[in-house]
Amino acid sequence: MLVLVPAVTFEIKNVRLCIIDKDMTQESRGLIGKLTGSTFFKVTFATFSETEANNLLHRNKFDLILNIPSGFGKDLVTGKPGKLMTTIDAINSSTAQLSWAYLNGVIRDYNMNILTNNFNTIPVATAPQIQITNRYWYNEMLNYKHYMLPGILGILVTAIGFLLAGLNMVKEKEVGTIEQINVTPVRKYQFIIAKMVPFFIFGMIDLAIGLLLGRLAFNIPFVGSISLLFMCAAIFMIAVLGLALFISTFSGTQQQYMFIAFFCMIIFILMSGIFTPFESMPRWAQDFNLINPVAYLMRINRMVMLKGSTIHDISREIYSLIVIAICFTTLAVRRYRKTA
Repeated sequence: MLVLVPAVTFEIKNVRLCIIDKDMTQESRGLIGKLTGSTFFKVTFATFSETEANNLLHRNKFDLILNIPSGFGKDLVTGKPGKLMTTIDAINSSTAQLSWAYLNGVIRDYNMNILTNNFNTIPVATAPQIQITNRYWYNEMLNYKHYMLPGILGILVTAIGFLLAGLNMVKEKEVGTIEQINVTPVRKYQFIIAKMVPFFIFGMIDLAIGLLLGRLAFNIPFVGSISLLFMCAAIFMIAVLGLALFISTFSGTQQQYMFIAFFCMIIFILMSGIFTPFESMPRWAQDFNLINPVAYLMRINRMVMLKGSTIHDISREIYSLIVIAICFTTLAVRRYRKTA
């Protein structure tokens, strides 16, 4: 958690910028100064050659080229729209879109300053002004750690239950100790429950330590009910442990189980909404998440911790987790074979 929470982020703080200033006027220098003073951009190179700039962009020396053509300042002074050309490295599409959005914001502010300073010399048609005041709810400072920690916490709890519980049963198969249990009058459901209990406790302890660490190390807010969060995590742990034990019933070796477990974990985690919003996924992916317990836990963690959601707000997620937990545990009990 100490490594992933601050490291896994989509925030862009240093966009490397190359400037091609063919205008060399007060207006172009003002725009460059505006970009330099921004917290998002870092001017790393300046040139007059577009070929040189494109070659350096190809070698990944910077992320964005801003080309200011000659006549830019003259157009602004005479009231004509100034033209700019930008070239963006779009290998990472999300980074490219954010960089373009940041650049648009800086240019928009610069444009407003130009209009204000030249209000008396440039004829501007008076039009009704719409003023918008915005407020960010649930994460006022737009701190990405507050968004990522509940998701990372869900991954850690998943790993505890999914890997350890299944490996424990498969190891007993390999060493032969499970045969001693099979000849006892212990029923199948009693055996599966007994295998769940230790790792269920470990998962709850892991969740408590993660919440404490998030509070002390990252000052993560906790608005909702902690008992509600633990109740939902308990249902989630039963679902994950049931699936792990179900997979372990037809896995002959620990290596075989690890292959299957890692495949399932990667699919569940990547499609859970920790990185990609659930609503942005294609329809088939949203349908798959109906049986993905990690997707429900991600939403529950964020809604309870950051929004302070109550049991009524997350009732759909809770009911879905209960159904998944019952189904996976039933499959594990029915698939387990007591053979001497």
